[in-house]
This record gives sequence, structure tokens and C-alpha cells, in this order.
Amino acid sequence: MDETGISAEHPDWSREAIRRFWDPGQKLLRAIRRYQAAKARGARLASKYWALNHLFWSTITQSELHLNTRIGGGLRLTHPTGIIVHPDAEIGVNCMIFHQVTLAGPVVLGGHVDVGAGAKLIGPLTVGDHAVIGANAVVTRDVPEGATVAGIPARIISRNAPEEG
Repeated sequence: MDETGISAEHPDWSREAIRRFWDPGQKLLRAIRRYQAAKARGARLASKYWALNHLFWSTITQSELHLNTRIGGGLRLTHPTGIIVHPDAEIGVNCMIFHQVTLAGPVVLGGHVDVGAGAKLIGPLTVGDHAVIGANAVVTRDVPEGATVAGIPARIISRNAPEEG
């Protein structure tokens, strides 16, 4: 955990809970998770239903999170409009992605990574645990654990030492 108390290893599933009728980010995630679960158990009709549900919420949010994207638990899509995630990208646990973010190519986000609005991560690259990507940053290189990056091209503007224990 970092100073905010958010774990980079243990998902906080309450972050994905649907709390209101209109929670498009959470409903998009639910469609992906239920599709993947139905596909894993071989439930063809259920997987088709959740694929259609995913299409609906993808259209509403104008986002592209592919049905087979590997997403750790506890993902927050605070404002899910215009988020584009390459099918080969991997999202770690307890991450937060704001609107208009693009993960292009095989981008790997560690645990508890916050990606600011409009950021573009152009892979292949890896972002370490507890990193912060600033709004509108263009990231083309690996980001170390606990670093905050910003700018075009993105540069490290601060580092938080990981806690021991």
C-alpha cells in the first residue's frame, strides 16, 4: 500500500460497484467481467448477451475496452468517455483511468496506477506500481514504481519511495 492506503496487489472490488442507475464506467466493466466469466464456463448464450451489453455501454461511453482485455480488480473509470485500450494492454489492480486516455500497444499498468485525462501511453512499455501519469502526458518509455510523470514527452517530475514491509 502507498500513503493513500490503496493496495497494488489486492483488488478493492467496491471500486467497481454500481451505485446509481447511471454508472456507465461500472456497467461497462461489469459487461466485460461477466462476458469473460460466461466465456470461461462455456455459456454461449450468456456470453452473447454480455457482448451485446458491452457494445451498448461502449457506444454510450464512446470507449474501446476489448472484451478480452486483462483487467485487474478495482479498476475505476471515473469519466469513461473516449477511453481506448489496445487488446494486448494489461491493467493492474486498483488503477484509475480518466477520460480520453489511450493505451496504444502492449502497455502494462502495474497496481494502483492513476492515469490522468487525455494521457497517451504508447507501448510497448510498463508502468510500475503506485505511479501517476499526468493529464495529457505522452508516455513512450517505462515508468518506474512510485514515479509521477508529465509532459510531452513525459518526464519524471517526482518520485515516491515505496514503503517497506
